[in-house]
Amino acid sequence: MTLTTRRIGRTDLCVPTLGFGGAPLGGLLGAANDSEASKTLATALDQGLTYVDTAPFYGFGRSERLVGDGLRGRNYTLSTKVGRVLHPGIPDDPGAMGWPDPLPFHPVYDYSYDGVMRSFEASLQRLGLDRIDILYVHDIGAVTHGDANAQHVHDLKTGGYRALDELRQAGRIKAIGLGVNEEQACLEALDYGDWDVFLLAGRYTLLEQGPLDGLMAACLKRDMSIVLGGPFNSGILVGGRTWNYGDAPDAIVQKVRALSECCRAYDVPLPAAALQFPLGHAAVASVIPGLRTRKELADTLDWVSLDIPQDLWKALKDKGLLAQNAPVPISNPYTSVA
Repeated sequence: MTLTTRRIGRTDLCVPTLGFGGAPLGGLLGAANDSEASKTLATALDQGLTYVDTAPFYGFGRSERLVGDGLRGRNYTLSTKVGRVLHPGIPDDPGAMGWPDPLPFHPVYDYSYDGVMRSFEASLQRLGLDRIDILYVHDIGAVTHGDANAQHVHDLKTGGYRALDELRQAGRIKAIGLGVNEEQACLEALDYGDWDVFLLAGRYTLLEQGPLDGLMAACLKRDMSIVLGGPFNSGILVGGRTWNYGDAPDAIVQKVRALSECCRAYDVPLPAAALQFPLGHAAVASVIPGLRTRKELADTLDWVSLDIPQDLWKALKDKGLLAQNAPVPISNPYTSVA
């Protein structure tokens, strides 16, 4: 398969429409097998998934180390994140933070100028690479930080953003943005930064289209891009019971069941529709599912290669399962240029 590519904002950076989410390589919610993780990444790169996203938080450095080893000597586009600085010493219960088998470090939030610069340099060291293309500010927002968010946003406005812009102006990175799970944080960031791209996880999917009239429209107006993380809403759209990294409530389970039944009527696997739907929107540059094994990668490649009939999207809208004004793909977005 030759994947289509899309441009990131107003930059000269183009990425494949299917990328590789690196959180599972860090052992998200379950320890990762390093050998299988490395083979999965290598196979993905061979198949054209040359945009890879990672973060210091993923396994407290484990994902970045695996990603760097896998990318070295290859052609790639790489994003990582700032906002947490890793300090030596493992926390008492890293599993409660989502990482049952991390490296012996612990993350400390730091959105300041120095924190961003330290995080960037440390990521280069962990990766063993001399280039990072995109830097995202990780998990800024009230959902993550609660009352502490105001101080973190202040630090970002008065220092961290300046660091990101200096790195971009100096050519050390090509694009900057936020990497978050909440629309509101992105909307607020539009007031204090000139961003290129937002990595939005789980909020614009086959299951939920809340940002359609807000963030998605704003990005189109500003010629910004969205990288869509969590296209399966952390598992519920690919046969799991997890939504937003926790047990899915009954209302979500019922909607997913209805989505699945509608897809089945058109002989389309639910995960295939989940992967292809977001790229119907012109602001979405790439979809990056988290991939842990070669089996998950093979399934993903099967789903993105499927041609989905237009009648399915119409049926989903007719049943009230998809927003009426949601743009949908007119052909396979991974293999056909729109």
